[in-house]
Amino acid sequence: MASSLHCPVTLFPLLSLIILPCAIASTSHHHHHNHNHELKSLHFSLYQHDTINQTVYVIVKGVVGPGVGQVADPFGTIYVFQEPMTVTANRSSAVVGVVQGSSTVSSFDGLESIAVAKITLNMKHYKGSLSVLGVTHSIKPADHPVVGGTGDFLFVQGYVTSSPVDFKGNALVYKIEFHLYWPPYATKLMT
Repeated sequence: MASSLHCPVTLFPLLSLIILPCAIASTSHHHHHNHNHELKSLHFSLYQHDTINQTVYVIVKGVVGPGVGQVADPFGTIYVFQEPMTVTANRSSAVVGVVQGSSTVSSFDGLESIAVAKITLNMKHYKGSLSVLGVTHSIKPADHPVVGGTGDFLFVQGYVTSSPVDFKGNALVYKIEFHLYWPPYATKLMT
């Protein structure tokens, strides 16, 4: 079943976890599936808004290597972030969450970062947080495993895909696609 989200969500693109150009053709929605009468799943998209020196800050500036360009950051650069997540790519749309965490540029070309983030969601039917860890690419979509959750996301497994959709000056917008699954034992415990 698809339905519109009615709450704001903030998610920082894990500064490289969510750096991939993508069309804004898809709207925020979620699907809930219960396959094999055992595996509960939830699929939806939100948008993370990243603004340098407002929602994301450089803590340590890394070392510039060969080939580092405008979309790349120096090797070793460390960022911290706390960013809103919205229902659409428009910053003024409903906020249904926040993403907070840190990332470290981990490739010499400056295009990949290791990121860790907590995504707190407050949506119509789901409230809680997700913990995400993984490597983000600055110009390509990246999948990041969900390594835990709280509240309605307790015992959840799955991944999020971050893709850059808009870049203007210091502001970046990432589309975050959620693919969440609850194991059979979790579904039984929650009923």
